Amino acid sequence: MEPICLRCKGKNPALCGRKFCPIMAKIRKYAPKKIKLNFLGTSPPDFFVGHTGYPNVYAGILAPPREERKLCELSGPEEWFKMNFSIEDILQNRGAMIYSRIKIGIKNFKGRVIETMQEVSMANKECDVELFLKKKPKLQISLDLHAPPIGNPAPLKKIVPQENPKIHRKVDYVVSDDSLKASDAIMELYKSNFTITQITRILSAGLLGLKFHRKFVPTRWSITCVDDTISKKILEDVRSYEWIDKYLVFYGDYVGNHYEIIMFPRQWSFEVIEAKIPGSCWNPGIATFFMEDYENFFGRKTYASNVTGAYYSNRLAVVEYLKKIKRQASVLVLREAREEYYAPCGVGILRELSRNVFNKKPKEFESFEDLKRDVNERLKIPIEKFLKRSKLLKEINAQKSIKDYL
Repeated sequence: MEPICLRCKGKNPALCGRKFCPIMAKIRKYAPKKIKLNFLGTSPPDFFVGHTGYPNVYAGILAPPREERKLCELSGPEEWFKMNFSIEDILQNRGAMIYSRIKIGIKNFKGRVIETMQEVSMANKECDVELFLKKKPKLQISLDLHAPPIGNPAPLKKIVPQENPKIHRKVDYVVSDDSLKASDAIMELYKSNFTITQITRILSAGLLGLKFHRKFVPTRWSITCVDDTISKKILEDVRSYEWIDKYLVFYGDYVGNHYEIIMFPRQWSFEVIEAKIPGSCWNPGIATFFMEDYENFFGRKTYASNVTGAYYSNRLAVVEYLKKIKRQASVLVLREAREEYYAPCGVGILRELSRNVFNKKPKEFESFEDLKRDVNERLKIPIEKFLKRSKLLKEINAQKSIKDYL
C-alpha cells in the first residue's frame, strides 16, 4: 500500500504526478452501493463540523443506511482501540457512513434541522433517524491528521428522528446551564467518565459555555480544545507533587505507530518528537522527517504547530498517569510513524495508544545510558537522532537541580 503524499494528502493526485490516489481508490470500495435520496439510518451517534470556510462551515451527522448498520456500530477511537481495529477496519467502518450536512454560520442555532442534529450529538446511545437528501452523496472520504475519516458527504434537506434521543442527566445539566463556562462544563463531563469523543461532539455542536459565547466548533479544533483543557486542569495538581525517583520508560504500538515515553526524575516539562518514516502516511519520499514541540514547567503560550493535535492528546495521557501515581516528571515522548501507518485515522487513536502504555508496568533505570540502550532496541531510528533534537534534554544537561547535589 502506497502512502498518502505530504503535498496532496489524497485530495489532488495531480500534485504527485499519479493519475489516481491508491489510498483513495482503496477507500471508495467501502462506500454504500445503493443510496436513495431518503433513507433510514442509525447515528452511533456521530456529529461532525468542518473548518473550511470558517465562520460559515459544514455541519452534519454521520449515519449508515440501516442495511449497513453492522459496519458502523463503533464510531469512536476509544472503541477502535479496544477492539484492536486495523486501519482497514477503521476505513471500512467510516467509509460506510453518509455525512448528511448543511452549511451554517457558527452562531446560527435556528431551524429544526439544526435542533435535531444537536439532539443527536447529545445522545449517549444510537438513535434512528430518517434522512432526506437533496443529492446523492459523493463517494469519497476526507482524511485528516486530527479527526477520524469522514465519508460520503451529501447536502441534507430534512432530518426526522424516529425516536427520542437518550440523553444522560449530566449532559442535560451542563447543556442547560448557560452560566457555566465551557472549560468547567468539559471538566464536569470528564469527571463523570464521558469519553473524549463524547465531550468533543457536544462541544462541537455549540452546546457548552456561556449563553452568548456558544457557537459551533470545528471538530478538529474541539478535539484539541478538550485534550488541552483537561490536561491543563490536571497539571495544576501534578506540578505540586514529588518527583519520581528513577528513570521510567513506557512503550507500545498500534497500526504502525510506535511510542517510547521516557520520564525523568525532575520537575514537569514535556516534549513530543515525531519521526515520519518513508512509506508512512504523507511521506512517500526517501528521507525521514521530524517534528517536535516542547513546554517547560510553566506550559506553552502558543499552539504546538509542528506536532499539532497529537501533542495535546499525548500530554493528556501523560498527566492522567502522573495524577494517578501522584508524582511529577519531565517527560519525553518519541513517536515513530512507520510504513504500516499508511492512512491517517485521527489523533484519537494516538491518545488511546498513549493511555494504554500506562496500563503496563514501566521499565525502571538508574542511569540514562542504560535507558537509551534499552529504548534503542525497539526503535527503527537510532535514539540519538531523536535526542539531538530535544530541547528538554538540552535543558536537563544545562541545568543542575538541587537533587543533583544530594
